[in-house]
Amino acid sequence: MATPKTVAFHTLGCKLNFSETSSIERMFEDKGYQPVEFETGADIYVINTCSVTDFADKKCRYTVRNALRKAPHAHVVVIGCYAQLKPDEIASIPGVDLVLGAAEKFRILDFIEDLEKAPGKGLVRAGQVSEANTFSQAFSFGDRTRSFMKVQDGCDYKCTFCTIPQARGKSRSDTVEQAVINATEIGARGVREIVLTGVNLGDFGNGTAVIEGTRAKKEALFIDLIKELDQVDNINRFRISSIEPNLLTDEIIDFVANSKRFVPHFHVPLQSGSNRILALMSRRYKREWYASRVDQIKSAMPHACIGVDVIVGFPGETEDDFMDTFEFLHGLDVSYFHVFTYSERANTPAAEMSDPVPMEIRRERNERLRILSEKKKRAFYSQFTGQTKQVLGEQGPSNGVLSGFTDNYLKVVFEGDPLLINQLIDFQLTELDEEGLFKGIPNHELVPV
Repeated sequence: MATPKTVAFHTLGCKLNFSETSSIERMFEDKGYQPVEFETGADIYVINTCSVTDFADKKCRYTVRNALRKAPHAHVVVIGCYAQLKPDEIASIPGVDLVLGAAEKFRILDFIEDLEKAPGKGLVRAGQVSEANTFSQAFSFGDRTRSFMKVQDGCDYKCTFCTIPQARGKSRSDTVEQAVINATEIGARGVREIVLTGVNLGDFGNGTAVIEGTRAKKEALFIDLIKELDQVDNINRFRISSIEPNLLTDEIIDFVANSKRFVPHFHVPLQSGSNRILALMSRRYKREWYASRVDQIKSAMPHACIGVDVIVGFPGETEDDFMDTFEFLHGLDVSYFHVFTYSERANTPAAEMSDPVPMEIRRERNERLRILSEKKKRAFYSQFTGQTKQVLGEQGPSNGVLSGFTDNYLKVVFEGDPLLINQLIDFQLTELDEEGLFKGIPNHELVPV
């Protein structure tokens, strides 16, 4: 068939997915395709899926239907974690023409040229996840304010609730040298902030091993990566998207506290405040270690923002277990939570565990932690009322209204000229609005690149 002229993308899930979608979009551009907005209609739709929540199937089906409403004759290609886990299921969705697995998605252009629109089940090209054994570089570009830069992929952990190793394969990484090259290129495009992304960032270095005698050794660790990135002088800020508590060393914390460009913001998954549940989850730490990480961060950076991932309703979680989590989080000096209601995932040990928690109890526990999170967030924000902080300006929710984040992840909303977008601005943080966001007064003295 003739080469389509337009292609549209839709991304579900995490920052890592966004970085990969953006890189695949640039691959299409390099081949002469014209990227367009999803809502305008396109010749090809590429949908990058997620598998973290139990709504993966519903979201995928809805997005396919939405695409075909815009362009009934469009080719629809589905990639991403859900595509690796359930390729035949996705291929049976009416309108899906091609499903690509983890090892195939970056070869999408090889399949597009000969793709035919035909009735019936879509074409599946998804091998074993073990075939996804090389690192593919990716970073997002389009939002000039920040870029999500992938430096690690896959995971060797075996958390009993998680399908990511089945969807993305073993842990593997970029090299430090290539990451520095990519960061420098991103900075040359005018981007001010880079968010480092991966499945298990702290495990950086796998897949870059050298042989010393009879054993393989990582060429570099995560601390080596961030030390080198801190020297990239055309980026103002680096942000660590998420890091496992067992891999968050004192050395990493101390380096961030004294670095030139890494901001005082950590997102550290907890999942449960009950040691019994942590053991059932096969997590690699106890709550006491997690608390020590929070104490270490706050000792080095009292103003640091700390985000927490937590799962409620894991199989066997009693009310006492949940209250262990609630009270533990209540007493921690953390800033906000991302609360996930546990949902059964096929082919995971947790799905076979006894004593499932009724869904209504899972949801009720989620709401209790969500309310606590809002209180924590407001208390964290309130500490900075009246202070002056630097904000990276970005487009706000409406015309004439801009927003932005401080280095320690305080969101500020203000009226301002669009020329302030992608500028670092000194703000006096005046008051919290009804949504718990800061209103600020800019002094308009822009900080040069």
